[in-house]
Amino acid sequence: MIYPKTILLSPRQGITGEVVLPGSKSISNRVLLLAALAKGTTRIKRLLRSDDTEVMIRALKGLGMNIEENDPDQTLTVHGSAGVFANTGSQTNPVKLFVGNSGLTIRTLLPALVASMAKTGGCAEISGVARMHERPIKDLVEGLRAIGAKIEYLGKPGFPPLRIEGVPLLPKTEISVRGDTSSQYLTGLLQAAPIIAKHWGQAVKIEVEGELISQPYIEITCAVLQKLGVKVKRETSPKLAYQIEPTDISSPGELAVEGDASSASYFLAAGAIGHGPVRVVGVGQESIQGDIQFAHALEKMGACIEWGPDWIESSWDKPASAPHAMDGDMVHAMPHHLKGVDLDCNAIPDAAMTLAVCALFASNPTTLRNIGSWRVKETDRIAAVAAECGQLGARVETGDDWIRIHPPESLKPAAIQTYDDHRMAMSFSLAAFGNAAIRIDDPGCVAKTYPEYFEVLSSLCAQAVPVLAIDGPTASGKGTVASLVAAELGFGYLDSGALYRLTALAARQAAVSAEDEQALASIATEVDLEFLGQTILLDGVNVSAAIRQEEIGLAASRVAVHPAVRGALLLRQRDFARLPGLVADGRDMGTVVFPQARLKVFLTATPRARAERRYKQLIDNGFSANLDGLSADLEARDARDASRAVAPLKPASGAVVIDSTILSIDEVVQAVVNAWHQVSVKQTGQLT
Repeated sequence: MIYPKTILLSPRQGITGEVVLPGSKSISNRVLLLAALAKGTTRIKRLLRSDDTEVMIRALKGLGMNIEENDPDQTLTVHGSAGVFANTGSQTNPVKLFVGNSGLTIRTLLPALVASMAKTGGCAEISGVARMHERPIKDLVEGLRAIGAKIEYLGKPGFPPLRIEGVPLLPKTEISVRGDTSSQYLTGLLQAAPIIAKHWGQAVKIEVEGELISQPYIEITCAVLQKLGVKVKRETSPKLAYQIEPTDISSPGELAVEGDASSASYFLAAGAIGHGPVRVVGVGQESIQGDIQFAHALEKMGACIEWGPDWIESSWDKPASAPHAMDGDMVHAMPHHLKGVDLDCNAIPDAAMTLAVCALFASNPTTLRNIGSWRVKETDRIAAVAAECGQLGARVETGDDWIRIHPPESLKPAAIQTYDDHRMAMSFSLAAFGNAAIRIDDPGCVAKTYPEYFEVLSSLCAQAVPVLAIDGPTASGKGTVASLVAAELGFGYLDSGALYRLTALAARQAAVSAEDEQALASIATEVDLEFLGQTILLDGVNVSAAIRQEEIGLAASRVAVHPAVRGALLLRQRDFARLPGLVADGRDMGTVVFPQARLKVFLTATPRARAERRYKQLIDNGFSANLDGLSADLEARDARDASRAVAPLKPASGAVVIDSTILSIDEVVQAVVNAWHQVSVKQTGQLT
């Protein structure tokens, strides 16, 4: 999904549904590199496709790896190198590898390069974005230099970018590395250890100096190594150490990646904050990821958690007398239904960020300890979380490795800075459950691990509201019918087609080209609009007639082809799903925007009948029109809408199809209302 520069999240009113998680970033990147170092060919199923995995794939290809990516079901085939990369450059022409802002990529690729190039020679340079060059790597470099590696800092000492020259390694039996800055240093050494051990012809012991943070991530590393035939022996005395015998990294043929437990934290938290239930599928009791412990932390805060072998479900059982966060037009105070906790987060540093936002919904302060690693992540997360919680009205205290959040009585509307940090964007999106509008700057940073995050979140929030979706071609009468049905049911009304027309009109007023996708997406995000029945306001001005002009309709059709515009308006459309319910009309309401709508209707009529309706509408509003021209234009538009690659016009699965050619408006309205009552009784047992 292509996101605009900023998105506005209206106050959320609840959440429910099921999420099939994307593949784990931690497992995906480990499996990619180990498959590249292995003997044999490995098919990797359900691999996460995100910025972090893409930089690993590009780096491996740069090193001469043969990786096939043409499988449609997120399966990659990696032809292993048996520990020797084919392309490692030379001193005069080093191979250049760019790792973006992926700490895991650089910290695992560096030891692998040192091991691979120990006998073949060569030269490689690794660089990343500006923030990567501020993230420490000294402890890992010093550990590798101690066994003979030749590594040079190309910028500030202790930080990337780096230059690595292939040289023989000193025949030692031990490697030492600090464990209190990042567990990724140890992961990188463990993954390279089988190759180093074969070079030396003896076991390699990796000793950990100081406290090892993020221990569960090391367990992931050991579990993945075992799947590729490498056994890791763990010692705890006299100090923590890991030993690996000389052995081949061997392909198991096929590997499946678990769902991402860190990504699960946002939806589990939403289930607790927004009452739920929300079920995440892809992690559960059998998961090897430490971040599933986040669910236990939520339980301590008062959430209801249920477990299955590969799923976790979160909710909050509010007392029967407790009001909804919002009920119709009645806005209640921000909920403080969770309990504050004092928690050591050493084992779940990434997921702990989600707890910081949960703390805003607690009745007492929350203290998160042992999170010093936050300081050296994509941003200084302790400082960033404190700043953004402060914007929302919380009082925050911090230390070198802890943060304490005192929840405010109510949240303030705020524009959240994301600091090019995906976890900031995803965590703080949950603040929208606090009855305050939240603007997320640079939402596209979620592409690092979860490109579809905001789309999935908006879909789950929409499922908590009864939605009736009415689709159909231009001039099928869906707008008139939908507004009348909404009035009859007492629901809100969304004319989605008007959103595209409003975007086109606003772009024309701002002299923005119909080809400028990003500028149009920004307009779609920022445009100030309001539906009052069939009256539509743009910046407070009634434009109901203006947007119905044919030239605006044609401009809207051109605007709608841009993925960034459709992405921006998709989120805005779902934000219209508010209690007590919504009637939404358009061309993809039941297929794309509200695929879980309680009732889906497809309203149609012959092109000639629709042309006659449009002709009368234009004449009645004082515009000139040609009936034959309108009929031809509608047929052409139908063909274009039905054949477009993005959201083609078609009835949604299970939709009730109503041909209105010979029916009156009242007859169509009654048919839709009757269908709604029937499906409501069937699904809920109540007439709504």
